[in-house]
Amino acid sequence: MLDVIRFILSAALTATGLFCLLSGVVGVYRFRYALNRVHAAALIDTVGILLMLLGVIIATGFTVASGKMLVVIAFLWLTSPVSGHLIGRMEVTINDELEKDAEVMNRAYVQHEKTVETSGSADAAEPAEAEENMEKEEKEEAHE
Repeated sequence: MLDVIRFILSAALTATGLFCLLSGVVGVYRFRYALNRVHAAALIDTVGILLMLLGVIIATGFTVASGKMLVVIAFLWLTSPVSGHLIGRMEVTINDELEKDAEVMNRAYVQHEKTVETSGSADAAEPAEAEENMEKEEKEEAHE
């Protein structure tokens, strides 16, 4: 009976960790801007790896190998946020277009909020669609 409970708990933790990692991958490919991608990757990998390794530790029991996995978890929890911060800081430092991108995103958000206020529905216009419309308008103005 104890083995069945241990198996169910380890399977649930491993599956939850896998779901977290897969959602992080989707976030990395879905987002347009590098800072959003770094944010998605840095948050999800620490939680996903923690859950998956805890599932493996529970499945195998506490052994020398599970002690090593705890050290790996501690190492990743220390290094992943630091590396994400450094990558984000590098993007801010070298990207000359970052202020323009932030301005476009801000205008798209404001346009979305105005649409929500007038229609009363949050589904009226997606911010990504509003952002694409703003970029098209900017390109048309640049060609003129």
